[in-house]
Amino acid sequence: MAEQVLTGEARLAEMARLKAQRKRREKVIEAVLLAAACVSVLTTAGIVYILLKESVVFFSHVSLWNFLTDSQWTPLFSDAHFGITVLLSGTLTSSAVALAVAIPLGTIIAIYLSEFAGHKTRETLKPLLEMLSGVPTIIYGYFALLFVTPLLQKLFPGLPGFNILSAGLVMGIMIIPYVSSLSEDAMRAVPMSLREGSYAMGATRFQTAVKVVVPAALSGIASAYILGVSRAVGETMILAVAAGMQPNLSFNPLEPAATITSFIVQVALGDLPHGSVGYQTIFAAGLTLLLLTLFFNMLGYWIRRKYREAY
Repeated sequence: MAEQVLTGEARLAEMARLKAQRKRREKVIEAVLLAAACVSVLTTAGIVYILLKESVVFFSHVSLWNFLTDSQWTPLFSDAHFGITVLLSGTLTSSAVALAVAIPLGTIIAIYLSEFAGHKTRETLKPLLEMLSGVPTIIYGYFALLFVTPLLQKLFPGLPGFNILSAGLVMGIMIIPYVSSLSEDAMRAVPMSLREGSYAMGATRFQTAVKVVVPAALSGIASAYILGVSRAVGETMILAVAAGMQPNLSFNPLEPAATITSFIVQVALGDLPHGSVGYQTIFAAGLTLLLLTLFFNMLGYWIRRKYREAY
């Protein structure tokens, strides 16, 4: 009897020891996961800190009013002007052209893959489509310059060799996988009961897709659109190669222009000394780009929240 009691106590002690050991392992795993999660936060904080720190130095030489209102951008000339609106016009124009291609095509492709394509077709087309996002952007840039621009020049004989239109069109093709893939995932997450209810009311597959599935998945589709906007705003090499990097205050896509990202590339590859006002412009431009991207992300968050509550 005493031996049985001792055996029971030993089992309880062993169970307690294993439980304590398991808790220690779980705490270690939680700490590792927390550290991994903090990496992105700390990286973002470091980027913001560097941009703010260097931008303060820039704005100690250039007034914020001139930075926002000047209609010229010539920071590398002897008669320097620092009007960020020149770069913003090129950035917004190229992004608008790209989104005019990516959003409708990406949405149509997402509707087809989600509601009409068979399983084998979907499993074949989706990986092929997502391969577009794996092509290096420098390849897209030379594709726009050497293939798309000559085609456009046949339609617009006066089109210059460097222009926003060809760069924006190719950039839109590159963004299509981001829009279509996320939109298709959002549509496939819509409960089948909504589709069955629509079919029971006599709706066709197309009517169900457009009037039931798309509205129900609108929050996810909006997220895909915002990701496409952020991707377009932050694109660099396509615009650096095909758009001309000429700072013109114009919203005409048939003209060459410079964007914020292409200017950063231009200065980063130059011979400007570190700490000069011309060199500090890349941090002020980068801060502007960060705020622009933050605005679009906040807009996307508001749209997701609004339509998630509605549906």
